[in-house]
Amino acid sequence: MKTHDSHRDSPEPDTLEGTLEANAAHYSEESFWDKVSHSARQAGRRTLTPALKMYYSAQDPETPLWAKTAIYGALGYFISPIDAIPDLTPFLGYTDDMGVLAGALAIVAAKINDKHREQARATLARWFG
Repeated sequence: MKTHDSHRDSPEPDTLEGTLEANAAHYSEESFWDKVSHSARQAGRRTLTPALKMYYSAQDPETPLWAKTAIYGALGYFISPIDAIPDLTPFLGYTDDMGVLAGALAIVAAKINDKHREQARATLARWFG
């Protein structure tokens, strides 16, 4: 009988590729769009602006793997139903999300270009007018 060693089939967690895979496991494009479309008004432009900039940067093949790792980690936290402060809490619900997004944005800011900013602006204009 052959046993399965799960550690052999997945990348090493201490490598950049392993970290990206671990973060990506908590993030999905469908979950991201579901979260932002259902909470756009409540979360507001202030929360969604960095999320969208990073989302569009992560979709760009020119964005390096290390930046995508940070982005997927932050977006994974943003869409997670388990938060330090529940999103349904009035006035405070998105403060932890904003903090995580702002921290990741500071790390990857140099990899967010004008195209990513414009895509985020266009999406926000459709949602908020």
